Formats: sequence, structure tokens, C-alpha cells
Amino acid sequence: MVAVSSWGRLKSSEHNVLEFSDRSQIQNLLKSNFPGVAHGMGRSYGDVCLNSNGNLWFTRGLDRFISFDSKTGKLICEAGVLLKDIQQMMVPKGWILPVTPGTQLATVGGAIANDVHGKNHHVLGTFGNHINKIKLVRTNGDIIECGPTLFPEFFSATVGGFGMTGVITEVEIQLRPVAGPWLNTEIIPYNDLDEFFNLADASEQEWEHTVSWIDCLSKKGRGIFMRGNHTDLNLGDIPNKSQLTVPFTPPVSLVNKLSLKPFNMFYYYLNKCHKSNTLSHYESFFYPLDNLQGWNKMYGPRGFYQYQCVIPREFGRDAILEMLNQITLSGDGSFLAVLKTFGDFKSVGMMSFPQSGVTLALDFPNKGNYSLRFFERLDAVVKEATGRIYIAKDARMSRDMFESGYPRLNEFLKYRDSGISSEFSRRLIGS
Repeated sequence: MVAVSSWGRLKSSEHNVLEFSDRSQIQNLLKSNFPGVAHGMGRSYGDVCLNSNGNLWFTRGLDRFISFDSKTGKLICEAGVLLKDIQQMMVPKGWILPVTPGTQLATVGGAIANDVHGKNHHVLGTFGNHINKIKLVRTNGDIIECGPTLFPEFFSATVGGFGMTGVITEVEIQLRPVAGPWLNTEIIPYNDLDEFFNLADASEQEWEHTVSWIDCLSKKGRGIFMRGNHTDLNLGDIPNKSQLTVPFTPPVSLVNKLSLKPFNMFYYYLNKCHKSNTLSHYESFFYPLDNLQGWNKMYGPRGFYQYQCVIPREFGRDAILEMLNQITLSGDGSFLAVLKTFGDFKSVGMMSFPQSGVTLALDFPNKGNYSLRFFERLDAVVKEATGRIYIAKDARMSRDMFESGYPRLNEFLKYRDSGISSEFSRRLIGS
């Protein structure tokens, strides 16, 4: 048995780990080692990638590129390939992932299972919108190939299906052309939520990538808005930067009442004085935290929760203000606080998180029952605004909250592999 935790480090539990590295052997391994669930890099924050005291199928060894068509941008690879592997190999060839999350240290299989989104949802949707084909192995030995027009229901259940329909082994991704690794970027401070929404609306037509940092201790919701477009300007390769590392887990969280307010104030005014127009390499623009290895240790031995919700646009402003009010009343806060809008791009997944509206993501140190009661207050705001919580980030939402946020749950369950079980599925589905 091996101790495994997810990125939130809320707990470390024993698992019977099986490492998958040969696609031809997976059928036999699954038949004799289930129930279980696939686990890539473990970058999910909650419990979707965990199965305490049970089988955990490590897929990182499925890391081969199978084929690439340099004329069309169609890439076929195994599910354990990292997004970083794709970017580093393909960007110099003039191709890039059309959608990418805030880390490139996730596997292709994990990106599909969580249907990740990026800063350009209003233009290109989610990761799943650019998948042409998925090959799945089920625990009964069946192999299923599915795509938008090939067994589309299975495809829709698998994209954003948190690993419940089978083990993804092989994927065809449609890359997009790119002139080079650089982006024109702008940084714009805003004073309140009204300014944020005005900036987001004004940027939708002209800017592909938009995102903002929000000072969650500011009652009006001040923050820093960032936007970027790919450019053919070429400054050459980015110099090799030495990565910083959090060398150990501190005895208490470094994110606390003493550190948070001065940090947020410093970060806001630093960026307010920062040069507003610049060229940014895609790695620093898309993946700023990847350069700080082990940053999740900063929250101390008890780990942390990430709370991410999406709220329909018509209720977004008032709901976000009320959530900021609840954060102020709690005395807690987050400096890794992200606010952005989602466009009208329809996700292909039955259980995909993004929907038209505004999404807020916040990290909080784990304070046990105190944290859980606080999240229930945030849940009440989200539910009243007909929003939902992101499954990939969750470790504690109620079944009622889950079912109200994901109305296609019963349809999705028709395609579930009964031999797959995780802590998440037992907590919110019952098995």
C-alpha cells in the first residue's frame, strides 16, 4: 500500500497502486483489480482522484506520442502525456493546445476527465471542445472509441465525467496554429466589480485570453485584470529560469490573517504601478504557479481547500459581493483568488463545470469544522444564484448541492462503469 494525497493535501491515505504503462495490458489488469479509479498527476484539489484503502490506477506511464499530422494539427497520444510535454514539443512547430488550465503539469486524461478550462473560454470553450476521439477501457474488458460523432453519448459522459466511464488510454486532440510562444499582454487595475465586468465585456471581442486577480478582502471587489493575445513577434526562446521550491511544510499555514491583508495590498499596488503593456511568454502567462514547486505546502500540514463556483451572469455581481461579504465576516481570505467570465460556448460534457456566467476561485487553509461551516454559507449564496461548484476542486459539498448544480446527473449515470469507484463518487453518488 502507498500513501497518496491530492493537490489540496487535505489527507494522505493508503492505496493499492497499479502503474499502467502498456496499453495492451490494461484490460487484463482492470479485470482483476477493481473497483478503483484512474490517477494521473493528482492535480485535482479534492477527492476525485483518490480511493482510500482501494485500487488506484496510475496512468502517468502512458506517456507516448503516437502520431502527429503537421498539416492539420491532429495529435494522437496516450492519456498520461503531460500538457507540458505537448506544449514544449508543439509550440516550436507552430501548434499549441487551444485550451489550457492554470497548470501544464496535468495529464491529457485528467484534463478530459475534469474538462478543464482556461483564460479563453469565451472564444474556444473547454478542453473537451477540442477532442476528436477518446479510447476507453472498461473494467469488464470492453474497449470503447468515442467522439463527437462516434458514440456521442459516451463521449459526452466521459468529458468532464471525473474518470467514471472507464480508463482513458488514448486521445486525439485538435491543436491550433500559433505564430510563436509570445503574447501581447495588458495589466489593468480595477476598483470594484462594476469596473471588472465593464473590462470583461470590453475585452471579449478583441482579446482571446482574459482573467483577473481579485482582492477578496476588499468589500467592493478591487483587483487586477489581465488580458492577452498571441503575437508573431518573436523574442526568441525564454531564458531557462531556475525554479523556486517550497522546501518543507511549515508547521502552520503561511496564509493567515497576519500575512493576507499586507500581501493583498502589496500585490494590488505593485501591479497598479506595473507596466501595463508587455510581451509575455506563454509559460509565464498561462502557468505562473508552475515555477514555484510545492506551493501547496504553504498551507501547512492540514492542507487547503479550493472553492470554485460559477454563477449565471444576471446574478453574478450581487452573488460575488455577498461572497466577499461572507469572507470578510469570517476573517478568512485567499490571495490565490481568481475571477473571470465564461462565455456562451457550450461544453460537450454532461457534467462539465463551465457555463455562461462568472467564476470565482479561492484557496483557504483547512481549519476543520470551521472551514466546512464557512463553505456552507458560500454554498447558500451560490445555490440561491443557481450556480454550481467545480467537481475537480471539491472535497466537501453536499449531495443536495451537487445534484442541484448538475441536472444531467441521472443521464450521466447510465454510462458509468460500475467497476470504478472513488472517494468522490462514494461521497456524492453513493458508490
